[in-house]
Amino acid sequence: MTKPGNEHVREAIALAYRQTDAAPRIVAKGKGLVAEEIIARAKEHGVFVHESPELVALLTQVDIDQHIPPQLYQAIAELLAWLYRIEHGESPLPR
Repeated sequence: MTKPGNEHVREAIALAYRQTDAAPRIVAKGKGLVAEEIIARAKEHGVFVHESPELVALLTQVDIDQHIPPQLYQAIAELLAWLYRIEHGESPLPR
């Protein structure tokens, strides 16, 4: 049960990946107004915003400028593959 004034606070995580990185890194994270700013800036720059409260909950445990943990490699790889297909006009579902 949610108490008045205790509505869900939005959270956001920003990832970056370079070919020289071992894995994607957390480059920004925040709650409330900070999360809204992260999302707004991503959209301003044409960066896809994926909403997954479960994944955000796991990624909030990682410090900024740290690589994602190996336990999340598969989940992030699937998300990136899905995003790649969408950005290249392909079906988002594997064939």
